[in-house]
Amino acid sequence: MSSKQNAKKSKWSLDFNGSKNAELSSVSPPGYNPTALVNQNEVVRDQRLVIKKSWDLALGPLKNIPMNLFIMYMSGNSISIFPIMMVGMMLIRPIKAVFTTQVTSKMAEGAQGTGQRIIYILGNLANVALALYKCHSMGLLPTHASDWLAFVQPQTRLEYYGGGISFI
Repeated sequence: MSSKQNAKKSKWSLDFNGSKNAELSSVSPPGYNPTALVNQNEVVRDQRLVIKKSWDLALGPLKNIPMNLFIMYMSGNSISIFPIMMVGMMLIRPIKAVFTTQVTSKMAEGAQGTGQRIIYILGNLANVALALYKCHSMGLLPTHASDWLAFVQPQTRLEYYGGGISFI
């Protein structure tokens, strides 16, 4: 009967009843092929994936610009808690991101790393510029001499609008 079992053994079966304990300890696990090499196409694909992900990271701030424009439009120009919070977050997030560029850009190394860092910083600076424009349109930035000097008269308005009708 043992000869029938030996004949029916496949290459995946192991005999643990034998006295070959020293031989079993050096046996590779089933399915392991020590001559198999790493496929070079997979390595190239992995490098392409890393480059693609690092470009996605670098272009992230530029992809946020349309969303920030929509938030600016929806919050309006009134000075209340919601628009001021939105402007504050639009101003603080990119500044924090610019200061943590070194941590963020560890993934972006190689020939394209410097270009990715530059794009990342420019995207964040564009978001800061949008936040400053919103502050200016809300009247929060001191843009005239009368804003910080008490003896200078404030600018006089040339027109007043109310409900779409011009009152001159």
